[in-house]
Amino acid sequence: MRQLPAIARPDFYLGGRDLEMLAIRELLKRHPEFRVHDRGLSWGAKASAYLEDIRQALSSDRTPVLVELEIDLPDDIPRDRLHIVDHHGPLAGIDRPTSIEQIFKLLGLPHEAWTRDLALIAANDRGHTTGMMRIGATLAEMLDIRRRDRAAQGITESEEEQGREAAANSEQHFGGKLTVVQLPHGRTATVTDRLDELLGGPGYQNLLILGLQQTTFFGSGRYIDALRTAFSDGWFGGELPRRGYWGCGRVIQLTSFIDVFREATK
Repeated sequence: MRQLPAIARPDFYLGGRDLEMLAIRELLKRHPEFRVHDRGLSWGAKASAYLEDIRQALSSDRTPVLVELEIDLPDDIPRDRLHIVDHHGPLAGIDRPTSIEQIFKLLGLPHEAWTRDLALIAANDRGHTTGMMRIGATLAEMLDIRRRDRAAQGITESEEEQGREAAANSEQHFGGKLTVVQLPHGRTATVTDRLDELLGGPGYQNLLILGLQQTTFFGSGRYIDALRTAFSDGWFGGELPRRGYWGCGRVIQLTSFIDVFREATK
């Protein structure tokens, strides 16, 4: 069996579906000597979805490699026997490797195997269209990556249409510094891609999307820091500390958010 650097007998467990996760799966499929577990999970996937598989791997002296999975495992699972691949939360940052870059390195693949498509996928996952623009992406490339990413997430045409309508009805606050959108589902890409200036949209400085069950913010790192302080139960990522995203799995009232935004703007 081919051995990964510093990882003995690895088993891979894949997290929430998006274009990056599908690309990671394709890279791993080229190496049938490794075991890959993929349950087609959605964003916010938890390691406990694979709990019994992980237990079996550990009992067989294998190393679980958890790819973008929230670690919610019971205390009897030894953390020092897990290998974490992620670039969200504390692992996020403009200078941090994305999950697909980490997997590429773990596999020990040659430099020439890093294709233009993989570079675009990594840039998109770290910094959306600004990340892709930074590596010289064309409009056609960006539109293609964003289309494929939304498809990988399982976004339906009905959700796309609702996103288009929600984006068209956006509201402006703080003299245009904050755009607010009411969205009847959690597929935020249907709004961000419609508003993105680099994709032909009207653009935004900071964007708040209020869903039926979650709240998501895209914008400046200073506001993300303020939101992390005000609401400790959220997630975050992106090209921090410059720009990124923050969200939580509950509805935050617009007035409460505006109070945080106003204080951070001073």
